[in-house]
Amino acid sequence: MSNPFRFGFLGYPLGLARPGFLVLLLLAGALGFFGLWVALQRSARVESLFGKRLGPLLAPGVSTALGALKVGLKAAGLCLFALALAQPQCGSRTELARRRGIDLVVAVDASKSMLARDVAPDRLDRAKLELNALLDSLKGDRVGIVAFAGDAYVQCPLTSDYAAAKLFLKAVDPDQMQQGGTNIGAALALSQNMLESADRGAKDRVVVLLSDGEDLSGEEMEAAESLHAAGIKVYAVGIGSDAGEPIPELGKSGEVLGYKKDAQGNTVLTRMDRAGLEAVAQLTGGEFFYQPHGVAVQEVAARIDRLQKSELESRLTVRWDERFQAFLAPGMLLLVAGLVLPGRRRGTT
Repeated sequence: MSNPFRFGFLGYPLGLARPGFLVLLLLAGALGFFGLWVALQRSARVESLFGKRLGPLLAPGVSTALGALKVGLKAAGLCLFALALAQPQCGSRTELARRRGIDLVVAVDASKSMLARDVAPDRLDRAKLELNALLDSLKGDRVGIVAFAGDAYVQCPLTSDYAAAKLFLKAVDPDQMQQGGTNIGAALALSQNMLESADRGAKDRVVVLLSDGEDLSGEEMEAAESLHAAGIKVYAVGIGSDAGEPIPELGKSGEVLGYKKDAQGNTVLTRMDRAGLEAVAQLTGGEFFYQPHGVAVQEVAARIDRLQKSELESRLTVRWDERFQAFLAPGMLLLVAGLVLPGRRRGTT
């Protein structure tokens, strides 16, 4: 019902923003015909019972004309309501639309350790939940997604289409990562490259790091220093718990077949590296966030909302002049009149 319908009449541009609501005209017409049929049937019953001469004397209040008028007013009011809901538009004007916000890249840890289930349902799904909540709270900002394990790659380029970003996020899967391990440094470096190469980049830029913090490369501090030099903050969101948790090995249907073991046959335990994540965030002038049973990105969204917004896009848009009021007010009057109009002649019993 949202596809607009445009046409011209006598040189004027006209349109319906929601033409699908015109189907309600059929409903209004059907109700009008049904009501008229009921009024005629009532008069016909009186005539069949008492005849044409005695009917007005024995049932003087029954009036086909009043019944038909009452039904007609209601049907006309409903028709005007249907036209108002279709949002008729007449005339248009060109406006310069400006979109303001910041640029941010979300780096999502997709390493095997993110399959640990110390948070429900597991660390990776919790990270996706956090990012979805963040996307729902953004207001005009551009967001990109970097997925990383032993290496990092662009999962979603900078965009203001949050629905598309959510679709890209769904595809993040540890089994699709080409290199095992965890390399936070590579993710931060790629995030910086995305932000610095952005068209009409924002003044304030942010990297949101969603990870358990277990880094096996040792490159994260060097990458954080580079981000700090570029004026880019890191908001690190810890995923997981401080206690050790085994890493499950899953079957094709997602069932747990066992747990990852080291070369000596011992079960590998993974822990959230709170200190490492805090160090990366503090070095860039950012912050570390952690909510073991909640959605920590609500606090991240509040920080982002306070940052300085820049003009990311400006374009000419056509704005149509709405005319639904011309149908809504008369429709209301007709409907009220149809409701309050008596169905029987007054002064009769």
